[in-house]
Amino acid sequence: MRVLLLGPPGAGKGTQADRIAARFQLVHLATGDLLRANVADGTPLGEVAQAYLDSGELVPDQVVVAMMLERLTQPDCTHGFLLDGFPRSVAQARALDEHLAGLGAPLDAAINLEVAEEELLHRLAGRGRADDNARTIRNRLQVFAASTRPLLDYYEKRGVLFSVAAVGTVDGTVASAASQPRAARLVS
Repeated sequence: MRVLLLGPPGAGKGTQADRIAARFQLVHLATGDLLRANVADGTPLGEVAQAYLDSGELVPDQVVVAMMLERLTQPDCTHGFLLDGFPRSVAQARALDEHLAGLGAPLDAAINLEVAEEELLHRLAGRGRADDNARTIRNRLQVFAASTRPLLDYYEKRGVLFSVAAVGTVDGTVASAASQPRAARLVS
């Protein structure tokens, strides 16, 4: 099974990713973890990424894509994986699709965790981080919405998008996904 999770900050992607990966024995690949590992290991891509990080710039798409596609060629990913934080753009999604097509292993599902903005504000403010004030949180959510809408459209057109209400209990979110006939085979 090859799955990716989409959702705004505070939707519970990390929590759900851990649970789904454990339940289906999938490799959980979080973009941030992969980036930090490449930097810590001093890989060629990690060195390139470090230069951007040191200058305060975002690591470019081509570096992030190269790291992820390289990681997906590792033997532990042949039995399935769950992507968390990747892709973040349609260009990244296309690169992922081309890579998976070359492996003869297309994406099975893009699961979108949906949460109302007021609930997200409550969740994010409750984290207690210094940068989590209402204005900053709203800005992060607006940036996410603008960048993610094209991804949702992209995966909807491909017929692999499943939207799940990520409210209530952690187990309830998975149950909500399982209640969708098309998604039931993926999460039940």
